[in-house]
Amino acid sequence: MSVNFDKNAEIGYLTAIDLKQAYTSGALSAKTVTEQILDRIAELNPELNAFSALTADQAMQDAANADAQRAEGRDAPLLGIPVTIKDAYDLAGVKTETGSIWLSETSAVADADNVVVKRLRDAGAVVLGKTTTSEMAWSGLSWSPLTGTTHNPWGKGLNAGASSAGAGVAAAAGFGPLHLGSDGGGSIRMPCHFCGVFGLKPTFGRVPHVPMSNNDYATHIGPMSKTVADSALMLKVMAGPHHLDHTCCESSPPDYLASLPATMKGKRIALSVDLGHARVDDDVAASVREAAKLFSSLGANVEEVTPSWGEKGADLARFFWAAKEGRRANLIEEWGSKLGADYVACMRAGAEYSAPEFLNRRQEKYDYVAEMQSFFEDWDFLLTPTASVTAFPPQQMRPDHWPQHEWDWMAWAEFLYPFNLSGNPAASVPCGFDGSGLPIGLQIVGRRFDDLGVLQASAAYEASNPIYRQRPSFDSFR
Repeated sequence: MSVNFDKNAEIGYLTAIDLKQAYTSGALSAKTVTEQILDRIAELNPELNAFSALTADQAMQDAANADAQRAEGRDAPLLGIPVTIKDAYDLAGVKTETGSIWLSETSAVADADNVVVKRLRDAGAVVLGKTTTSEMAWSGLSWSPLTGTTHNPWGKGLNAGASSAGAGVAAAAGFGPLHLGSDGGGSIRMPCHFCGVFGLKPTFGRVPHVPMSNNDYATHIGPMSKTVADSALMLKVMAGPHHLDHTCCESSPPDYLASLPATMKGKRIALSVDLGHARVDDDVAASVREAAKLFSSLGANVEEVTPSWGEKGADLARFFWAAKEGRRANLIEEWGSKLGADYVACMRAGAEYSAPEFLNRRQEKYDYVAEMQSFFEDWDFLLTPTASVTAFPPQQMRPDHWPQHEWDWMAWAEFLYPFNLSGNPAASVPCGFDGSGLPIGLQIVGRRFDDLGVLQASAAYEASNPIYRQRPSFDSFR
């Protein structure tokens, strides 16, 4: 059976801002939009594998309720706007499996929505379902033993990034405007880079994480979308303190969307294409340099730098990444045959660490983070590649032209984890394509708590270079 990749594309690619205007004018109804996007998902998702579970019946009911509320003169920030939820967060009536056969066979159906999911629903969002993730959200590869390969819309059989793989694919494929992701080592920014969409890892604590993640204050929940404005709208709904997350920022979030337009004139922007140590493919480096020139043309003061802290994070990241997975090494004896071999290798490596070693490395991390924050005293933003490579097959740790490793995928993600360790806000915005037509992302990092500044810089770049308007052709799927 042939797949019509153009079916309902115009509805599926409408932004949340577009939909709000269309609902207000009466040009579209939430029921029509939801029905057509679900129809598009039904036809395309078997090829892309972006969803682990669909909640179509509930979505249609919620869309009808949204239309009824609007007919009564009521409104809400996301009333009738479709969203997806990464399958690492509870959605009432659905198991949270996180790409894991172990969780699939041992976990119960969620009896309530996650805190952030509830905020989205309370704002009127229509939840379409849950999107795929890598096994236990541990790697940057869009594959898991439970759900198989999630394909990049720009190339069948290519990595879509992870762990928020399905969310990135859904955004790029026209499966609605808003997508919930999370990022413990790049998992919002990686899929955005590989799939050519926008995403923000907010300041740590900006969006509550309930239950608390056992990732030593490194995991952030954030928005993913085609446009910066949509993510700004979504972040406002998700952000703000919650009593079950003691790390939350105390203050309520500003109106990010209303404050989005801003000049870049006079902004102090640092550029580092390799952080002084990272291997970067030529097409990626060239695109990032061109992006930096664009900021200069907008009046920013851009200077290429080599941060003193750049190289110091590499060993720290690998230590802590393996350490957090090593805590599950007790699963190997019973479940090892149903776990990915790469995941097992990472768990075994982490299980070798001692408590004193962990605490000593933690002090190194604190010193590293302090050095990074001192760096940002001199700069408003830092520009880097989001990742060093474009999409490659997700059944391997690294591209063919890179040295391989049994579990270390982080070699091409050296720009991502530093800002998980530090908690700084960091976004990935599309900035170009490689010679094969695969997307490249620009990472924009800001000072802690300056989520608005990062969104403003991203919006300024997007307005001057609106690559988000380009869509995948799906030629490799036809």
